[in-house]
Amino acid sequence: MADKGKDKKGGAKDKDKGQGKLIAENRKARYEYFIEDTIEAGIMLVGTEVKSLRVGRATINEAHAGAMKDELWIFNLNIPEYTAGNRFNHEPKRPRKLLVHRKQMDKLLGQVKIKGMTLVPLKMYFTARGLVKVLLGLGKGKKEYEKREVIKQRDWQRQQREMLKKNRELMPS
Repeated sequence: MADKGKDKKGGAKDKDKGQGKLIAENRKARYEYFIEDTIEAGIMLVGTEVKSLRVGRATINEAHAGAMKDELWIFNLNIPEYTAGNRFNHEPKRPRKLLVHRKQMDKLLGQVKIKGMTLVPLKMYFTARGLVKVLLGLGKGKKEYEKREVIKQRDWQRQQREMLKKNRELMPS
């Protein structure tokens, strides 16, 4: 009898391929940008960086991705030094190489050049196998009035929920 949670090759089924433990999330990115497409990318790290991430200390709020030496890199990603590390500790804000397929990278960088879009890291997490992944969003910057419109929409939806809740409480059962 076959395992229900595994496919024929022993790997996880598609429905099990979720995001694992969340390391960092850029919640402001969806406020600042219209995210049109997302892509999952691996990231090249050294040992003390992984240990620091396991402690849960990283910030991706100021990070962005771009091309350097015909490859995709992430800049300004802050992974603080590992406190128990020795003299071979890593540099906190060094550029790190992202691992994506060539076709995906060419597509993303083409849209960045032609349409003037930005590659913004949305989330950083561990997979079930213990690998670190970055969820990149291809976004177009919002204007100030568009941001205000989002705030108005959110406030109106909140008011609607509150009014519905009050109406339900007032109605007899």
